[in-house]
Amino acid sequence: MPTYQYACNACDHAFEAFQTFSENPLTECPVCKGEIRKVYSNVGVVFKGSGFYKTDSATKPAPASE
Repeated sequence: MPTYQYACNACDHAFEAFQTFSENPLTECPVCKGEIRKVYSNVGVVFKGSGFYKTDSATKPAPASE
């Protein structure tokens, strides 16, 4: 289940919430009942290398012997 980060516009309270994709975003701060916003951050996935294709890890045929 995804974890979303929220921050309150009124009291600067920051918190995380576990929500399913189908749930509506939260709108009220649990501390002061003020308006909150979602906090977006960088994704922790980094792709490195020449490429990520099905053929990258496939076994290569042995060279034909003479």
